[in-house]
Amino acid sequence: MFQFDTPVLRSVLQAHPDGLPDGLPGSAAALADTYDRLFPLLESALWTGDDAAFDARLAQYQALFREQQALIDATGARAQHHFLIGIPVADRPAHLRQCLESILQLCRLYGYGGQDEAGRYARIEVVVSEDSRESRHAAAHRALIEAYRAQGLRVVHFDLPEQYALLQSIPEPARRAVVRLLTDQPAERFYQKGQAANRNLCILKMRQCAPGTGRTLYYLVDSDQAFLVNRQTAEGEVAVPALNYFYSIDRIFRTTDIRVLSGKLVGDPPVSPAVMAANFLDDTLAFLERIAACEARAPCSFHGQATPLPGDAAYHDMAKLFGFAAQTPAFGYRCPLPEPHDHAACLDGFTDRLRAFFFGEHPTRRTGFRYAGDLTALTPARTIYPGNTVVDEAGLRYIIPFGHLRLRMSGPTAGRLIQAEIGARFATANLPMLHRRIAADDTRDEFRPGVIEGPDAAIDISNEFERQFFGDLMLFSVVAWLETRDLEALSDAEAVAATVARVESGLLALYAEKRDAVNARLEALDRWLDTAPAGLCGEPACDRFRRFRRDLAANFGAGSAAWRQIGDPAHRAMRRGQIVDALTHYRAERAAWDKLVRPA
Repeated sequence: MFQFDTPVLRSVLQAHPDGLPDGLPGSAAALADTYDRLFPLLESALWTGDDAAFDARLAQYQALFREQQALIDATGARAQHHFLIGIPVADRPAHLRQCLESILQLCRLYGYGGQDEAGRYARIEVVVSEDSRESRHAAAHRALIEAYRAQGLRVVHFDLPEQYALLQSIPEPARRAVVRLLTDQPAERFYQKGQAANRNLCILKMRQCAPGTGRTLYYLVDSDQAFLVNRQTAEGEVAVPALNYFYSIDRIFRTTDIRVLSGKLVGDPPVSPAVMAANFLDDTLAFLERIAACEARAPCSFHGQATPLPGDAAYHDMAKLFGFAAQTPAFGYRCPLPEPHDHAACLDGFTDRLRAFFFGEHPTRRTGFRYAGDLTALTPARTIYPGNTVVDEAGLRYIIPFGHLRLRMSGPTAGRLIQAEIGARFATANLPMLHRRIAADDTRDEFRPGVIEGPDAAIDISNEFERQFFGDLMLFSVVAWLETRDLEALSDAEAVAATVARVESGLLALYAEKRDAVNARLEALDRWLDTAPAGLCGEPACDRFRRFRRDLAANFGAGSAAWRQIGDPAHRAMRRGQIVDALTHYRAERAAWDKLVRPA
């Protein structure tokens, strides 16, 4: 008779006797299914129960997964997917360390896939796809990879020479057909090719690394993300490894016919500061109005963790464009400084993070994890999150295109195209990853394209702003097109051009409205600084505000470099031409890509 020791399972059943009314089953497969039925009960207790018991419940939850994995390892009760995790990275060793560490901890805490005889995690393999310009950063990445290999994580370093060799190994006619999906940069400058080209080369490498069992999932992750979620507590935000991503995703692909799964992000917004300035100034002015009425040396009163968290896309100035309802006019600042401290220290801490806004932080509208029931439940998707997307072998063909344009919003654009093609087989689940724009405490981000630090620490995001506007133009042109036409009709260049021109007119007006809103709020900030309480806003804090105001005006004012480009008819005509060309060639490039990644 089948027997397996189940101490964790039995302890769970003591707390949840209704979880298994008929007693333990006698087969390994049925027993594995029993664990599956209990995980949702523990998840509900974890996220909706007493906060004081969270750590103990999380430890039991993780132990139950390890026990189920031991059963699977010992009996072969279930065939599990092999995960290939691709991490494109350019000049970001601190971010890469955090990402790799979260993968290692996920393996240790949940045990998905078990370990081989050498102690390596058997069904998890990571491909770090190098794109660094600085050799010291590439060397730091290699050192990190060796360190995590020594701890049992299977990690491959896909370096620049190997990438170039792989690209050249594609027969010339086929390579020419996908050059805009990959790259044509020469060997001596084969770095910072852009996240899209690097990710697509990474996919080709992952395809080579696949074990050939037909049960491989390809998981694309950005280096500034971690397999964690942020839990809101009375003391503030805490990052916790509370989701067993690999188990949940394996279950989704075992039990549904899904092809592409994309999860959202929590923590820092996944958008550019180019579309967050107005609402951040709303929150800043509300914070300043409130703190100005406080005694400078009185204990800080900005630790109200019961303040509602922002909802979906609350950080986006133009959230209505994406179908999201209007949010609260201003969200309160949650002071992250450890207590005790006074209001002057609170304001100083707030201003100390201001420059991080230009690298993507939003101090008042971070997204928190919200438990919403079954973690494997699917809902229809319309957006690809490039750093949190999983596909099976057949799903590799649904690429994020148009990387040669270097525009933002490539994920939402690709998502609309994929949704139009495969419908419900493109879905999302509540399995977000923690997004951290800044890896260190000094508010200086590692490499980020489109953000430049100049003299006197001035920050220029005009390149990112320009790419945001025309990325939005491409996205909403696709949305408008699909309202009345299908994918096959994209070859009609004249009709595509008319759609792009029509969308551009409305988008220009909307961006101008937001520009005016930002500048009106800057005037309000000037008025506050002119009358700031001397005991509250000391020299460092007020100086930081003035530098922040300078950078906002330089990037969002009517005479900014980005607005000069966006307002230039010749530049817009050039970008419209690029967008029309890319859309009309989408089907042909997809067909060429399909031939490269088609399952054997």
